Amino acid sequence: MVEVKEAIALYRGLTLVLTFLSYTSYHLSRKPISIVKSQLHLNCSALGPNPHNDSNSTTWCSWAPFDGDNYKELFGALDNAFLVAYAIGMFISGIFGERLPLRYYLSGGMVLSGLFTALFGLGYFWDIHVLWYFIIVQVCNGLVQTTGWPAVVACVGNWFGKGKRGLIMGIWNSHTSVGNILGSLIAGAWVSSAWGLSFVVPGIIIAVVGIICFFFLVEYPEDVDCNPPLHHMAADENPGGVTTSEKDPEAVISNEGPLSLSGQSSVDHSKSPKEPAEEPEAISFFGALRIPGVVEFSLCLLFAKLVSYTFLYWLPLYIVNVAHFGAKEAGDLSTLFDVGGILGGIFAGLISDYTGGRATTCCVMLVVAAPMLFLYNHVGQNGIGISVAMLIICGALVNGPYALITTAVSADLGTHESLKGNAKALSTVTAIIDGTGSVGAALGPLLAGLISPTGWNNVFYMLIAADVLACLLLARVVVKEARGWCGPMARQRGYVAAPPAWPLVPGCPGRLSVLLQKDVCYPLLSLLHLRAGIARPPAPRPAPGATETFPPQAKAAPGGF
Repeated sequence: MVEVKEAIALYRGLTLVLTFLSYTSYHLSRKPISIVKSQLHLNCSALGPNPHNDSNSTTWCSWAPFDGDNYKELFGALDNAFLVAYAIGMFISGIFGERLPLRYYLSGGMVLSGLFTALFGLGYFWDIHVLWYFIIVQVCNGLVQTTGWPAVVACVGNWFGKGKRGLIMGIWNSHTSVGNILGSLIAGAWVSSAWGLSFVVPGIIIAVVGIICFFFLVEYPEDVDCNPPLHHMAADENPGGVTTSEKDPEAVISNEGPLSLSGQSSVDHSKSPKEPAEEPEAISFFGALRIPGVVEFSLCLLFAKLVSYTFLYWLPLYIVNVAHFGAKEAGDLSTLFDVGGILGGIFAGLISDYTGGRATTCCVMLVVAAPMLFLYNHVGQNGIGISVAMLIICGALVNGPYALITTAVSADLGTHESLKGNAKALSTVTAIIDGTGSVGAALGPLLAGLISPTGWNNVFYMLIAADVLACLLLARVVVKEARGWCGPMARQRGYVAAPPAWPLVPGCPGRLSVLLQKDVCYPLLSLLHLRAGIARPPAPRPAPGATETFPPQAKAAPGGF
């Protein structure tokens, strides 16, 4: 039994490491364009006159066709060539991901991503100054990069149950920010000398990692004779009120092997794990949309990702224009936004696991992010210390909800109890949510390119408005979660069974819920009953030798979905 647990831990660790490296390399290959922008269009007056024709032009050292006054619009076109292709391809990618071997799909996409990333940089060495070359390369790169996210989330979801998914995926999702940081540092190393290498080197890295994943990634626990994890709590409770699966929903061990469902009958346990089972059908696109919560979180992510990707593509240029740093210094400083994103993703996952409220966690962080963005624009450049602190805080508040929705929420919805154990929906649901978010990722940099000529203040007003809209779109799910914590509607909506002594108060798991019931719900409901003249029903006397528990143990709520 010890060997079985060690094998499970080994495969889980390998899956986390390989998928982490995979998506780190994806983001590493996306970041160079934001660093190189300031080098493609330079103010050359500080370098003196043009050595070729003695002209006093201030753009003679810029890279055509980005040397004109419309360079911001051209940069916006480059961003949107990638992001629009990515958004369109993402809706299709999840469908392919459910029907093709994930290892082949992921590895092939990474090798092709490396090829197209390198082709952009080779334009420097081949002395290419045609806009359409860079546009076509960006479109192709955007399409092949859609192979990444549905595949890695599906792999992690296949190996991990719901128990501490928020914290695990919050830490794991730091690959986004780690990739951005490494991409900034690698691109910054060559941006001033030979900016083509800023793309060629990341392209080589992602291709090599893709080859490694092809040989070592294990897609499903069943591939190595392990049973899949438990995504939902078993329905049967023991006399103590706690299901066997609730004690350790991540690793349920039976005589049959690791991670088998504790709720199975003895007849089920007598079956051999090698016995072929009927393969469930992959869910359709519209079937995935009907899963409760998919539409709300998808639309929320649209606006959350709009804010995040505007910072991803335009923050270095904003720092150059407003704080007057050089290209390399601005790229290095922009990595602090991603450092905050790492902290925000971990914090959001931890809090959502602790409270059981994914939507509420996102909503609170989005509400706080709006005034912080306003403050960063107005006081963030008053000193290096203030700038560092504000970038980290804004990064945590902006990327925290984005990270939570694209990881734990997507995995929760992809293994939702309404699917009745069909794991063939995870990649499709992930693609729908991230594909919708990618529409916002395309709109953000486009709007920033159109609005920035009127002033950076207007860009930040647009970002604040997007943050508020993202919060409002989660209002229904937040209300549903709040009712599940503390409200008479929880029992009627099927969250929990009514406690025998006080039917209006649901029993909710979690330390925060205990405080809500003991210090808020119980006194308020008691007061309401007294004012209405309703006598509180007497509590039943405990049986001799029985121990009173508070609150009554409830079945797991679906997190507001």
